[in-house]
Amino acid sequence: MKYYLCKFIPPRPDFLVTMSADEQAWMKQHGAYLNELLAQELIVAHGPVLDPAGGYGVSLFQIADDQDIATLTSADPIIKNGVGHYEHHPMLHLKFRG
Repeated sequence: MKYYLCKFIPPRPDFLVTMSADEQAWMKQHGAYLNELLAQELIVAHGPVLDPAGGYGVSLFQIADDQDIATLTSADPIIKNGVGHYEHHPMLHLKFRG
């Protein structure tokens, strides 16, 4: 197994309060996509971080050795629509309550 902390970086610091109608729709699709990965047990947890310097999203992935994290995050509807980007941070392991 491989583990990653993935950080979704929005296109601007005030993104969460200034989203256009299109961006709001894509963010709903983004949430649905992450929930689908959660149901498939590829994501352990995900959610928004309300950082005063600018909000962002965090996802903790647990994926098979033959899976590619960039492939999974590039399929996210928000990314496919050209809004923001992901940072991928490999983790040595991931422990969590089951």
